Amino acid sequence: MQQFAALPAEPVQIPAGLDADSPQAVIAWALESFPGRIALACSFGGPTGMAALDMVMEQDSSTPVCYLDTGLLFEQTLELVERAKARYGISPIPIRPALTLAEQGRAFGPQLWATDPDKCCALRKVEPMRKFLSQYDAWMTGLRRDQAGTRADLKVVERDTIFGGIKISPFAGWDERMVWAYVRAHDVPYNSLHDEGFPTLGCTPCTRRVEEGEHARAGRWAGFDKIECGLHARAPGNERVGL
Repeated sequence: MQQFAALPAEPVQIPAGLDADSPQAVIAWALESFPGRIALACSFGGPTGMAALDMVMEQDSSTPVCYLDTGLLFEQTLELVERAKARYGISPIPIRPALTLAEQGRAFGPQLWATDPDKCCALRKVEPMRKFLSQYDAWMTGLRRDQAGTRADLKVVERDTIFGGIKISPFAGWDERMVWAYVRAHDVPYNSLHDEGFPTLGCTPCTRRVEEGEHARAGRWAGFDKIECGLHARAPGNERVGL
């Protein structure tokens, strides 16, 4: 499997005025800049990813769409994958870990997520994604700056020092209200658990309902000092390549 192409010595050329307030323009630039070498990562567990999917499909329905199938997803998340297949005529690519849950249990003990969630995320999310992204030069995400303090300085386009290549976050400057306005206006399918107190969804053992007044990501890895799975860690050296 090929590796990420070497990053260019010069900054990626980004048109003046391209910014996070226009995700459609960012997506159009990304698809044009990395033809056949870019994928969209959609968790099917948040409205921003679904808005991104809708916009990308409107511009180029041949764009590969991937999601992490950890073996611990909510039934409603898998149902949304099927609804997206029917709505957009696509086949989202499931990215699966090398170890089954049973194999992971034998190697690291049962319910690793309850004893070492960082290790569990590394095995079931980060490493499988690293292998998948080795096929591409760039990827698009549904990240926003308002989602967590760790994302407050998120760049629309940046060098990805976790996986290599270029990472593009068209919705970086949008907020939740703007995303839901788009979802409602365009009748974009979304995870039904959002209507039941789950603003963001990951794996079943590491996701709980959010109580009134709590931050949207309070339901992720409750009881642990952890708010990111590792896919979007901001390692030293992340460089803004434009904007």
